[in-house]
Amino acid sequence: MKLPRAFYNIPLAHRALHDVTDGRPENSRAAIRAAIDAGYGIEIDVQISADGAAMVFHDYGLERLTGAAGAVRLHNASELNQISLTGGQEGIPGLAEVLDLVAGQVPLVIEIKDQDGGMGPEIGPLEAAVATALSDYEGDVAVMSFNPHSVAEIATLLPRVPRGLVTGAYCYEDWPLPKETCDRLREIPDYERCGACFISHEVTDLNRPRVAEIKAAGAMVCCWTVRNPAQEAEARKIAHNITFESYRAALGA
Repeated sequence: MKLPRAFYNIPLAHRALHDVTDGRPENSRAAIRAAIDAGYGIEIDVQISADGAAMVFHDYGLERLTGAAGAVRLHNASELNQISLTGGQEGIPGLAEVLDLVAGQVPLVIEIKDQDGGMGPEIGPLEAAVATALSDYEGDVAVMSFNPHSVAEIATLLPRVPRGLVTGAYCYEDWPLPKETCDRLREIPDYERCGACFISHEVTDLNRPRVAEIKAAGAMVCCWTVRNPAQEAEARKIAHNITFESYRAALGA
């Protein structure tokens, strides 16, 4: 199982090509259309609805990105579709709708947000919803998560879909996790067990020896989140590709 070449060659727009000053909130249909029009790959996030649908939305709660409050998972998909994204003119899309919108035009990476709360094994419904949505998708697509249990579950549900781990420095002040969990995940111990073929690593931590080790063993290395051309140039000394926002990455890099 390997990533198609497009994942090496085409920069990935983080949460799609979003810019609320232009009516394109993150993970919105408008941002996805803009990324397609610009020729970029797309990275999106998914959360679960109360009725078991995969919804394209980053946060666990609605407050930051909408005028509503409460957890995404307490609302049905139809209700979430009617909750307007701040800075745009549309509601929260479902994954199935987004797949129809992308339709293989550009590579797509789907990040499954941790549902356990501690990167543990209490997962399943969201992974199943993603698998259902992807069952007949024919474009270049990959699935990833910070939670290694989620990636292992995807290996069972979607064995032919490339999968990867989202990884990073796990600085204690940045993560609401026990220190021992941060210490463990920082060293990417689950890469082989998950049957992953890539990592998306924190851009400021790319010099970590474990990243070099995994790359030398054949992994594709992407990184998150690049925010300017200078940072991109530095990241590309190690990473095969980038996930970017706040500027327009060069195509054909």
